[in-house]
Amino acid sequence: MTKWLIAGSSGMVGRGIVRIAKSQGISDIVEVTSKTCDLRNLQKTRELLLDIKPDVVIDAAAKVGGILANSTEPVDFLLNNLQIQASLFSACHEANVRKVVFLSSSCVYPKLAEQPIKESSLLTGSLEETNSAYAIAKIAGMRLIQAYRQQYNRHWISVMPTNLFGMFDNFSTNSSHVLPALIRKFHDAKTNNESKVILWGSGIPKRELMEVDEFARALLLVVDKYDDLETINIGTGKDLTIKEISDIVKNVVGFQGEVVWDDSKPDGTPRKLLDITKLKNLGYESYMDLKTGITNTYDWFKRELVSSKSDLRL
Repeated sequence: MTKWLIAGSSGMVGRGIVRIAKSQGISDIVEVTSKTCDLRNLQKTRELLLDIKPDVVIDAAAKVGGILANSTEPVDFLLNNLQIQASLFSACHEANVRKVVFLSSSCVYPKLAEQPIKESSLLTGSLEETNSAYAIAKIAGMRLIQAYRQQYNRHWISVMPTNLFGMFDNFSTNSSHVLPALIRKFHDAKTNNESKVILWGSGIPKRELMEVDEFARALLLVVDKYDDLETINIGTGKDLTIKEISDIVKNVVGFQGEVVWDDSKPDGTPRKLLDITKLKNLGYESYMDLKTGITNTYDWFKRELVSSKSDLRL
């Protein structure tokens, strides 16, 4: 039986991978969180990997956040992610892990990359400055995966997820990504009977969004069928403007007030649509539309965070 280790299993993405892997019959899964092992610590990480000896390691462990967090905490985003990656990959090599799958981020692509973005676009232009520290750390992780393949013939890969959302997302007003931030803002405004919601930027940039369970299904297909030096994009192949996305969220939440766009705030990258040709060639087909994914996420948000009065990243 194949033994899997999911690093970062308490986060939204890690939980989604564990959930879908178990639903597909993968039962021998070791879940690793920051509470069970500080992956920045090489010695502790080495001891963990040598004890467990997994066949497959999925690296979903990372410090993540939105534009505000990335802009104000660049040292934390760069240093923590570099430490996690270097420590975990070194330990995996020593433990002779057959397959390591590193989850990168579409923010590593150039700010003005040709759309849709092919995997070959990496390092062909300047990064979006607002999250460049995080992007540089992720690029280093991808290069390290490639280095282990080239120097030690490891069958390790990196994957490039698009913008993900879903259950157990971060709904903080200060550090969340665009979709959970929108859900939180519209929900709070509706709850407090506010007449308007102020959103950052112009609403013109486009974003591709993917529900986390759909991503996990695609990832498991990639783990099974993909083995190449170059990264592989995982997304839906569809995008909308942030204004269009906000309209969907507004309707799902049921907010009746006005939306005001504060264009003094940064927009971020104008567009990030991934070319998923390689993924489709593996047999992947999208199964969930965006409104359904947002509705499911909002239902979870109300049930698990609001109704239970949880302060989980609220």
